[in-house]
Amino acid sequence: MPEFLERRFSTSSRYVLSIVSLITFVVSKIAVGIFAGGVVFGALLPEMSFTIAGVFVDSFWVGSVLVVVLTGLYTTLGGMRAVAYNDAVQVVVLIVGSALLTFYGLHALGGWSVLREYCGSEMFNLWKPLVPAGQIATWAPVKEVNEAGVIVKQAWYFNTNFPWLGMAICAPVIGLWYWCTDQYIVQRALGAPSERVARQGSIFAAFLKLFPVYLFIIPGLICFALAKSGKIPGLTEAFNSPEGGGSQAAFPIMVQHLLPSGIRGIVVAGLLSALMGSLAGVFNACSTLFTVDIYEKLRPKASQAQLVRTGRIATVVMVLISIAWIPVIKGAHGLYDYLQSVQGYLAPPIFVVFFFGVFWKRLNAAGCLWAMIIGFIVGVFRMAVDTPVTMKLKGFENGYDHGSFLWIVNNINFQYFSILITLISMVVMVVVSYATAAPDYGTIKGLTFGTATPEDKAKTRSSWGKQEVIFSCIIMVFITGAYLYFTG
Repeated sequence: MPEFLERRFSTSSRYVLSIVSLITFVVSKIAVGIFAGGVVFGALLPEMSFTIAGVFVDSFWVGSVLVVVLTGLYTTLGGMRAVAYNDAVQVVVLIVGSALLTFYGLHALGGWSVLREYCGSEMFNLWKPLVPAGQIATWAPVKEVNEAGVIVKQAWYFNTNFPWLGMAICAPVIGLWYWCTDQYIVQRALGAPSERVARQGSIFAAFLKLFPVYLFIIPGLICFALAKSGKIPGLTEAFNSPEGGGSQAAFPIMVQHLLPSGIRGIVVAGLLSALMGSLAGVFNACSTLFTVDIYEKLRPKASQAQLVRTGRIATVVMVLISIAWIPVIKGAHGLYDYLQSVQGYLAPPIFVVFFFGVFWKRLNAAGCLWAMIIGFIVGVFRMAVDTPVTMKLKGFENGYDHGSFLWIVNNINFQYFSILITLISMVVMVVVSYATAAPDYGTIKGLTFGTATPEDKAKTRSSWGKQEVIFSCIIMVFITGAYLYFTG
C-alpha cells in the first residue's frame, strides 16, 4: 500500500503512511492482540500466576507473554505461509465452535425470545438515537447529571452510546480503511496468483465476515443474559468479577461454563490460534513495512540476511512498546471502545488519500502529503488528550476541568471526532491540490479511474463475471437484512 501511494503521489507520502501504519500496528493490532490473549488466559486459567523477585505476575500477563512468544516462534520459522495455513484451519474451528457456543447458550437460557427479554430492545438496536431518551440535547458543550449521577442534559455530540449518525458515517470510513488500505489485510490479497483469485478471495472473506455478527456478538448477548438471569451461578460470578475478566471475557467465560470438556479444548485452541494468527499477520506486515519502506531506503545495499534480521528486531521492539501500552487499554471503557476509537483517530487521513486518490485524478502529491500530516496531527492530539484520563494519571482521576477546552475535546464522541478528522483531511487535500500544480497524468496512468487505459479496464473486467456479481449481491442482502432486523 505505501508503494501505491508513492506511485500515485510521492515518496514522502509513502514514508508518512509507513510510519503511521507502524504506529497504528503498535497501539491497536499488536497491543490489542496481546491484551486479548491475556484476557483469555485470565478467564480460563486464573490460577496460573507466580512471583518473581517479589513481583507478582498474574495469569493475564503470563498469557500475554505466552501468546507473543508462541506467535513469534511459528512466524519466524514458517513466515507468511505458516500464517496462511493457520488462518485456513482456525477459521473453521472457530466458526464451528462459536456456532456450538450459540446453540448451548440459547439452550441454557431458554431460547431466542428469552434472550430478547433479558437484553431488551436497546441491545438489539443498531440505530440508536442521537441522544438517549430522557435527556435534554443541546449544542452548547455541557453535561449535567442529577443527584443519582444520571445524565439529564448534555451536548448531542457528547453522547457515547453509538448514535446512528456516527455509525452511518464513521463505520464505513474505518471499514474501508481496514479492509481496502491496511497492509495487514491487503497483504493477503496481494499474495494471490491473479486479480481474479484475489477478487474471489475477498468476496469469500466478506462471506466469512458475516459470521461474527451471529457467532461472536450474539454469544456476547447470551452471556450477558445468562449472567443477568443467574441460571449459571459460576458464569454470573465470573461475568460480574473484574478478576474473572468481566464482560470483556464473555467468550472464554461461556466456553468454560457451557461447552463439554472435549469441545471446550478445541474451541479454546481455535480462539488462541485466531489470536496468534492475527498477531502473526501483524508481525509480517510490520517487518515488511519497516524493512522495505524505511530501512532499505536508508541502507539500499543491505543484504537479504540483514533485511530479515532488521525486520525481526524492529518487530520485537514494537512488541515491547505494545506491551508497555497495555495499561492504556486496561484503563479504557472496554476493549471494543478502545479499538474503535484509536482506529477512528488514525484511519481517516489514510482513507481520504486512498479513496479520493483513486477516484479524483486532479488531486496531487502536495494535497496528499498535507492531508495525511494535518489529519494525523489532529488524531494524535485527541489520543494525547484521552490517554491521561484513560490511565487515571495523577491529577487526571476526574478528567479535565469541567468546561475547559480539553474537557470538551475529551468528551466528544470518538465517532464524531473521527468524522471531523475525515472532513479536515478532505478539505486540506482538495484545497492544497487545487492551489498547486496538477499532477502529470502520464505518470499516474492506470492508477486512477480517470487515467485507466482501455487495456486496464479490459483486464479488470476479465477478472470478474456473473458468479462474482451473484455472490456479492447475496452478501449485500445478508448485510441489509441484519441492519433491518437489529432495529430494537
